[in-house]
Amino acid sequence: NAIEHNLNFFRSKLKPSTKLMVMVKAFSYGNGSYEIANLLQYQKVDYLGVAFADEGISLRNAGVYMPIMVLNPEFNGLDQIIEYRLEPEISSFDMFERFYKELVYERVNFYPIHIEVNTGMNRSGFDPDEIDKLIEMLKNKPEIIVRSIFSHLASSDNPEDDDFTRKQIAMFDKISSDFQTKINHPVIRHILNSNGILRFNDSQFDMVRLGIGLYGFTAIEQDKLMNTSTLKTTVSQIKTILPPQTIGYNRKWKIEKPTQVAIIPIGYAHGLNRKLSNGVGKVLIKGNFAPIIGNINMDITTIDITGINVEIGDEVIIFNDKYTVVDIANQLDTIPYEILTSISPRVKRIYYHE
Repeated sequence: NAIEHNLNFFRSKLKPSTKLMVMVKAFSYGNGSYEIANLLQYQKVDYLGVAFADEGISLRNAGVYMPIMVLNPEFNGLDQIIEYRLEPEISSFDMFERFYKELVYERVNFYPIHIEVNTGMNRSGFDPDEIDKLIEMLKNKPEIIVRSIFSHLASSDNPEDDDFTRKQIAMFDKISSDFQTKINHPVIRHILNSNGILRFNDSQFDMVRLGIGLYGFTAIEQDKLMNTSTLKTTVSQIKTILPPQTIGYNRKWKIEKPTQVAIIPIGYAHGLNRKLSNGVGKVLIKGNFAPIIGNINMDITTIDITGINVEIGDEVIIFNDKYTVVDIANQLDTIPYEILTSISPRVKRIYYHE
């Protein structure tokens, strides 16, 4: 329900003609892969976006048949991109030439590609002064058809950079319009990400790209989105530790008074950030916060449950809609993306619909 709610919230911001690409890279931001993709396919979004070809291949093998754009195609996997009908982003002349040669070798025509333009992110993409050369290279190449041209906003969530963002949008508008005219066929244009959809809604062009917003996180209108995930475990052991004993590796946590502790079977290999060790982080149990004490281990963590009535098997919340991913990200001076995408595949995902 939460995923559908958030999807419909962003759809309500779009013009009827605006297409929607949803990013499912990095295990759908830690939320799962084909389960989320299947839902989006059922909801009839127009495109999925993945970072690497192997993510797209996994989706194809799971029965996802809708268009998938690959943001970071690799030279040694171009044959698989074609085999699994994935659509690569082309952001350099080198990649363009290599992919074209692969298409010629495999005798494939009219294969869709997506052109990235650098308008200020300065990460990847063709620079504005390279576009005319690219257009010349596209001529008389029936093997290739440009499906879309796009760019990335560098700071759409930061009001202090709004002037820069508007300059990016204006630059993209001109470049993409000229590009479309010169190649003489329509292409899909897109630049807005999740925060861009909310903050620069008049610049939808032909398509928008929904990413972290689907999973409940934006710079504005956060209260209109639903939390999509809860990370939880259970208490596996309880014991009382007396001073002057210590907890865990390197004896980082010194016991100064009788302390009741619980062992929970989750560690940094599951995605619980080790920087939350030694009182920095906390978990929710029986409606109370219990601090993490000692160093977080690979597979287990120790929490202080002194004064809380806890039994073996009780549920322990790492994050939910009360103690959120944003709260943890703020503690670690990072972003929700990092917290979510760090949750490893060893953590079982359970999906439910109410």
